[in-house]
Amino acid sequence: MAQTTGPNVDGTKYNTSSLAAVPFLNITPDSRSGAMGEAGVALSADVNANYWNPAKLAFLEDNDNVSLSYSPWLRQLVPDISMSYLSYAHKIDDRNTFGASLKYFNYGTIQFRDNTQNDLGTYSPNEFALNGSFARKFGEEFSLALTAGFIYSNLSNAVFATGTGAQARAGTAVDAGVALYYNHKIQEFGTDAIFAFGTNISNIGSKISYSNNGPKYFLPANLKIGVANTINLDDYNQLTLTADFNKLLVPTPPITDANGNIVKGVSNDVSVPVGIFQSFSDAPGGFKQELQQITISTGLEYWYDQQFAVRAGYFYENPNNGGSHYLTMGVGFKYDIFNFDFSYLAASQQNSPLANTLRFTLSANFGGDKNAKKQ
Repeated sequence: MAQTTGPNVDGTKYNTSSLAAVPFLNITPDSRSGAMGEAGVALSADVNANYWNPAKLAFLEDNDNVSLSYSPWLRQLVPDISMSYLSYAHKIDDRNTFGASLKYFNYGTIQFRDNTQNDLGTYSPNEFALNGSFARKFGEEFSLALTAGFIYSNLSNAVFATGTGAQARAGTAVDAGVALYYNHKIQEFGTDAIFAFGTNISNIGSKISYSNNGPKYFLPANLKIGVANTINLDDYNQLTLTADFNKLLVPTPPITDANGNIVKGVSNDVSVPVGIFQSFSDAPGGFKQELQQITISTGLEYWYDQQFAVRAGYFYENPNNGGSHYLTMGVGFKYDIFNFDFSYLAASQQNSPLANTLRFTLSANFGGDKNAKKQ
């Protein structure tokens, strides 16, 4: 994760971003939420809840659900980076659902050369995360879920890593998560509506290292909290408004002097549990900086006759914490058991590497009532 800086009172700079490895874990994989400002924790249940909020899996209507998403990534910079995401869910019974997902990130092909520009061959770095989730419904409005996963990150090839004193290797780690989801039927403007709340704590796990006896890095442990409000305008028209708030649960680097002594903040060389709790109060810039580390996603979704959807959203990140902000938009089509979704990212900043990001998702649902309307 990139490090950014902000001003101290004396005009010097302090780090405002938390540093973590394998940031691909927190990249939005699917087109539906990708079109809604990257909000999805409290949206109605679909199979990509494996990523957003596994507790929603308990509210799936169909017995078996599968989805495949693909996105060319950072095409403004590199032509062959891409992300793929496969998600599956199976309803065990009316209250219990199992989910599994695989996220694969391909960094393209890198050409290696020595100091005299001799060709040393090529290498294709890649990372993947494999997760399994179990969701259980408690009553008709509330559910909980637990997730466990395995992470593999192979960013360097040991064949080309020599002379450093440490042998490069692929990094591996295990992680876990917990999620909850609540939805309640209400009346708004004289018509049926649903208010939903969700939260997901993910990527809690062991630190990862890329070399023997080398430094270990935090996983991007993450807290998402979201709300959504869906109103049935009439028998054919449905509108959803949603918002997510996101914070990394990773320690913020302290301010140090030229000798490496901490002058503001606290040490980030701590264990994973300490780092998670510390992440709420360790920013050198105080509470103001802690608030600046929260990103905000907002989105809306309009469905016509549960066959055609139009989506739009906005993502905001404080300028002292990276400064990304962009509009998103997309469409969705449903035919029989199949769904196709598409999203487009329109970056607000000039020359943003995220500009024109596309996401494509194809999903299918089996064993449910085809005439049931999506809630």
